[in-house]
Amino acid sequence: MAFTFKIIPNSNLDLIIPLVYDLNNGKVSKKILKSRFDEMRNQNYECAGIFENDELIGISGMWFCTRHYMGKSVEFDHVFIKPENRGGGLGKKFMSWLYDYVKEKGCNSAELNTYVQNYPSHKFYYNEDFEIWGYHFLKQL
Repeated sequence: MAFTFKIIPNSNLDLIIPLVYDLNNGKVSKKILKSRFDEMRNQNYECAGIFENDELIGISGMWFCTRHYMGKSVEFDHVFIKPENRGGGLGKKFMSWLYDYVKEKGCNSAELNTYVQNYPSHKFYYNEDFEIWGYHFLKQL
């Protein structure tokens, strides 16, 4: 199968909504996701996609900033590959492509959050040499 990795233009972020909806098990409506992505397109945000022919089968959002403890950094967000495309090394290839892309943009570190109960992702990120440095706290206001 032919897979390609490329940046999805911020003007076309509606394309990723179905995958983010699936990632969150429908807990956030597509209407709210659209509203949030409409806002995000004007921030330090980009999204990369995995395409099989013309079908989007995987994504990773990227937030760019400078951290006092790491320098120029990327935070990978809502990393998701459709379940039927997992397990064949595609995630590893995608992450390698992402690392090359963000290094070209001057990043010297990468970080991410993953849901506590998402054990397969923990194993995957450990194998990608990510380390746990802390806890992510959230408070709804």
